[in-house]
Amino acid sequence: MIKELMHDPIFLAIKSEEADKDDAGTAQDLLETLIAHREGCVGMAGNMIGVRKRIIAFLNESGKYTVMFNPVILKSEKPYETEESCLSLLGGPRKCVRYQKIKLQYQTPDMQTRIKNFTGFEAQIIQHEIDHCNGVLI
Repeated sequence: MIKELMHDPIFLAIKSEEADKDDAGTAQDLLETLIAHREGCVGMAGNMIGVRKRIIAFLNESGKYTVMFNPVILKSEKPYETEESCLSLLGGPRKCVRYQKIKLQYQTPDMQTRIKNFTGFEAQIIQHEIDHCNGVLI
């Protein structure tokens, strides 16, 4: 189900809780909401639809949507400065530091643990959504 976007900075600044297999419905809602906003958005985190669970969804480099539970950055390399916008935050782009390459541990929707490297814009999207999970607002 497509959910309304959360804009309350106090809610968004609270760290999300670990997700489990019972959060599959939230993951589906997150994915449907992201697809509904595909014209102006490439990634979302659970708290953006009002659910404080560590779930992210994003458009990957192959043009397919990916959902991850409990993503954690294990290693990051090559910092750079950039500007990002966010559907949950009013105003224009904000400056932030991202990393060109990240090593990520996450769980698939069926709770299989994976470790994978990501680079470029895909890595940037993931970092933005993990910030959401950690209550970090750009």
